[in-house]
Amino acid sequence: MFPRNAVAQKPDSTRMGIGYVIGDDTVIHRDIKEVWVYPRREFKSPRFERQYTRLIRRVKKVYPYAKKASELLSIYEPEYERLQTDRQKRKLINKVEDQLMAQYKEEFKKMTISDGKVLIKLIDRQTGRTGYDIIKEFKGGFTAAFWQGIARLFRNNLKDEFDPYGEDLLIEEIVTLVELGYL
Repeated sequence: MFPRNAVAQKPDSTRMGIGYVIGDDTVIHRDIKEVWVYPRREFKSPRFERQYTRLIRRVKKVYPYAKKASELLSIYEPEYERLQTDRQKRKLINKVEDQLMAQYKEEFKKMTISDGKVLIKLIDRQTGRTGYDIIKEFKGGFTAAFWQGIARLFRNNLKDEFDPYGEDLLIEEIVTLVELGYL
């Protein structure tokens, strides 16, 4: 009734996997893509929904800058470490700072204080170091303290660390959804 040359039961060599024999059973082991599951947002109040929507806009606005900061840090840090004299290091930092100001000055002028708070958190998330630590490493302790003072005047803190399991849980969720393309 069925043709002898049916191929439905032929082994597929392209889908080889690791199997474990446990007793008389073979258990196949496959690595699968990680899936993030978030609860559907049921907002307690319209006010919280507006705050969440604003946070989404803020994260989408400043996240590219945090990614760029991480990229630039990974590019220039090895170069900075290779330089021998403090003069050469200052020259490099000033050159990079001038390029960044020429490129992003107008965009940073348009940012709000809240955008700055989210940016500080995201820079720590992306680089693993606070803004204060980065400035201190490249420009020195006095300059870092100066900019920390300026940030404090605007109700910000360059020493803020990113806490993905605590107060920054919503930011982490939004960043993950942005990276996955859902937002």
